[in-house]
Amino acid sequence: MTATDRAAFALVEDGLVHHRGGRLQEARARYEAALARMPRHADALHLLGVIAMQEQRHADALDLIGRAIEISPQAAYFDNLGNALRSWGKLEAAVESYEQALALDPNHFRAHNDLGMALLHMRLPAAAASSFGKAVQINAQFAEAHSNLGNVLRELGDAQAAETHCRRAIALQPMFGEAYNNLGNALKTQRKLAEAAACYVEAQRLLPQEPQVALNLGIVLRETGEHKAAIEAFRRAIALRPAWGEAWSNLLFTLSFAQDVAPKEYLDEALAFGEVASQSARPFKNWLVDRMPGAPLRIGFVSGDFRTHPVGFFLESVLAHLDPSRVRLVAYSTRPYEDALTQRLKPRFTAWRSLVGLTDEAAATMIRNDGVHILFDMSGHTDANRLPVFAWKPAPVQVSWIGYFASTGLSAIDYVLGDEWVLPQEEAAHFIERPWRLPHGYLCFTPPEPAVPIDTADPVRPLTFGCFSDLVKVNDRVVAAWSRILSALPGARLFLKAQQLADEAQRTAIVARFGAHGVAADRLSLEGPSSRDEYLAAYNRVDISLSPFPYPGGTTTAESLWMGVPVLCRHGDRFLGHLCESVVQSVDLGDWIARDDDDYVAKAVAFASDRAALAALRGGLRERVLASALCTPERFARTLEAQFAAMWRAH
Repeated sequence: MTATDRAAFALVEDGLVHHRGGRLQEARARYEAALARMPRHADALHLLGVIAMQEQRHADALDLIGRAIEISPQAAYFDNLGNALRSWGKLEAAVESYEQALALDPNHFRAHNDLGMALLHMRLPAAAASSFGKAVQINAQFAEAHSNLGNVLRELGDAQAAETHCRRAIALQPMFGEAYNNLGNALKTQRKLAEAAACYVEAQRLLPQEPQVALNLGIVLRETGEHKAAIEAFRRAIALRPAWGEAWSNLLFTLSFAQDVAPKEYLDEALAFGEVASQSARPFKNWLVDRMPGAPLRIGFVSGDFRTHPVGFFLESVLAHLDPSRVRLVAYSTRPYEDALTQRLKPRFTAWRSLVGLTDEAAATMIRNDGVHILFDMSGHTDANRLPVFAWKPAPVQVSWIGYFASTGLSAIDYVLGDEWVLPQEEAAHFIERPWRLPHGYLCFTPPEPAVPIDTADPVRPLTFGCFSDLVKVNDRVVAAWSRILSALPGARLFLKAQQLADEAQRTAIVARFGAHGVAADRLSLEGPSSRDEYLAAYNRVDISLSPFPYPGGTTTAESLWMGVPVLCRHGDRFLGHLCESVVQSVDLGDWIARDDDDYVAKAVAFASDRAALAALRGGLRERVLASALCTPERFARTLEAQFAAMWRAH
């Protein structure tokens, strides 16, 4: 080795010290100096390519690492070539590069891990898990692969194994923020919400600039009822990533029901989201729709909830009765997950498209090319929405329906579909969208099949109030009102059933909240989630359902009524607050709507005290529901067809 060669190698070694310390400019200068002395120094070329990749100069990275490989094809070089391709979004080419690395060195554990990341981005979680598993088999001390394996095992449904690998990653690398975040995800999946929140707090301490951690913390805080703290976390995520639609949607969803947030305050925030979402959109102004008189209207539904979900429950029976000579339906699914209800819904659509993995522009272009006349958003600001697609205006008429209960904030959405109860005239100012009201209610419930039998023949059981809504809805004001009811009826009990109650910490917390109002723990029955049949059968242990406020039950109200259990609700001051009212009015039970908190308590006590009248009502309630506007899909379908046509004429 010549003196020039030795100097070049020394410069590369010195550059590596700066590189590992994050001083990229100093490292680059030394690598370039090494190349000036030794132009075919493969390590210098490779490491300059790594810097280019870190700086997102993708073409330079590929060129430099490719030149290094021409000189000396090494597994590490192919691994980093794969990383450069992956960071540029060229996933299939990245996989090929990782496979070349592993062909040269089958025990290259980093290449196995990086291959797993590429496969995960390609939505191949099982294959990704296999690659991460090989990485930890080769090097059991590789914390990054343990964390990644935990993350994908949670996605594959094995949350306990995910927890084990994430804890192993943290044991190996105690300051590993991403592992704390992944552990939080695994714990949240197991409904260990307090532990999950603690993990996200630690992840946030270690990764203060990572918006995903702030978002995850906000979601679990919302689920545990800490709405103000959740809102702060979502605002922090937005501050770190201002155009992130998912963070905006979680903020708006939480603001829609948080106490002390007025409709005007919510709308201002929604309009701010609308401005952000519209900045990168180029709305279509010419559409490829069939304008021939008498041609069927193409109606598109965008949703991630074509499955066992309230949206699916309210769509199924109606879609089966729509006339294909008048409307042709196109589904745009935003999730890859399907179930038995999905399979029942699919035949109702002329076409079934997936928007998973598509950019907003690509999704909007697909919808426009399908010639959709009226496009429905069925998610609003709930999970897996694609609201930014609507900012591109892929259809001439766009409508918000079923999946949400407040303004989307998008001026590109023309209408919000509701009824006279959820969209009273005096509340039109709550929306940027124009109200479009359906007669006889805006929802049509699909009764479960086979029917779960009603069984109220338990003479020993004390009178029981119940609420099967998510605990997110059970705020302090609701707890106070329910406690007043129980205080007025010393023999009565309260049965709560919610997913959060699978967590012992949440059960302890809810007991303490009622205990602060003098309600003893033995007057509460607390249950976690169950199968839908078991969930519905649990209504046989309830005499009166209590709908929370200001976020009442919608689907749970319909299910309770169908199971022969009347629902008491409180009059609201916005669309969301009127949800239960709309369902109750649909079955002509308007006297079960309270004016205010005091009237809510008084009605609960009065209805519970007249056991004979309550039994008479319950005895015929299912038949009443089935004969009501809530469960007449043929009439509802005819109404929808007429309203679709009216919307198109108004365009």
